[in-house]
Amino acid sequence: MTEAEREAQLVEILRANDTLMQVLRTVRDLGLPDWRLFSGAVYQSVWNAQTGRPAGFGTKDYDIGYFDPDTSWDAEDVWIKRVAEAFEEPLKSQVEVRNQARVHLWAPQKFGEDFAPLLSTDEAPARFVAPAFAVGVRLEADDSISVHSAYGLADVFDMVIRPTPRRGRAKGWETIVAKLKARWPELTVAE
Repeated sequence: MTEAEREAQLVEILRANDTLMQVLRTVRDLGLPDWRLFSGAVYQSVWNAQTGRPAGFGTKDYDIGYFDPDTSWDAEDVWIKRVAEAFEEPLKSQVEVRNQARVHLWAPQKFGEDFAPLLSTDEAPARFVAPAFAVGVRLEADDSISVHSAYGLADVFDMVIRPTPRRGRAKGWETIVAKLKARWPELTVAE
């Protein structure tokens, strides 16, 4: 399968997930700057389709990254509240919004690693702990879904988990892998 075919299949899988599409539509309509839905909600949708599990299986949250050069907590909190107000439970508690321009301010404490400041939302996935996680999507104004994948979509569709080449094994790697394997035992772990 080519990368273009994987991307088309990803978009088809995402469109079949009503809850995920509700999140994409709502966030798009709020007008966050340079935003993407990242990680679990994206790659887990593929894994569920690949294994015959229902859409949404294993999805705990919807990670929304956006980019605003204002790195103040107050500016980010405005968007966090605005997004939360746009949803009812359970999505109100599941949609998490973070300004990617602020990641370098809190990442050392949370991840035990230093990160250089980002210049856009699309730079963020290259730092995620696994290439399969390094995917972001956005519902555009014309209802198309744009896809950004830092390392391509092969690991997502092949259900392979490996450390990100530019980052190496992240803190807590074994725990991350164990949790994923408990939900999707079909995964292959490559070191």
